[in-house]
Amino acid sequence: MTLESMRKEVNPGFRFVVDIAGISHGVFTECTLPSIDWDVEEVKEGGLNTYIHQLPGRRKSARITLKNGVGTSALMDWYIDTMNESFTRRKITVKLLDAKNKLSSPLMTWDIEAAYPVKWSGPQLNSGDNTIAIQTLEFACGSISMTRSSGAAAS
Repeated sequence: MTLESMRKEVNPGFRFVVDIAGISHGVFTECTLPSIDWDVEEVKEGGLNTYIHQLPGRRKSARITLKNGVGTSALMDWYIDTMNESFTRRKITVKLLDAKNKLSSPLMTWDIEAAYPVKWSGPQLNSGDNTIAIQTLEFACGSISMTRSSGAAAS
């Protein structure tokens, strides 16, 4: 792929859709996807002083954060149920759309299994401001998978 063709395919801005359990429950202006880090076990071998063996361990815990949004009452009910220690886990799907906003063929899709809300931050209530109802929602993540459409440019 040439540099010129990549420039034509790059999105001018990130456009994304967030679904929870297959249903759109809210609209957000920001989505911070989970970082995927692994624990590394260091093993020192006797007589080998030039390096340390680094063995892969478990994946560290991850969280997804949605900011500046408005959501349905079902989204808030899910958070309230979690506050009352009813931990219902759901699948969250984030789809990165192309410049034409084609839902049928997203550029990239992240599927986050077994997620549940762990933090909600509301806006500052000020009658002079034009803010939105949900400031920040944060979710604990289970397994995370990512797929890229065949037409997406590599980053």
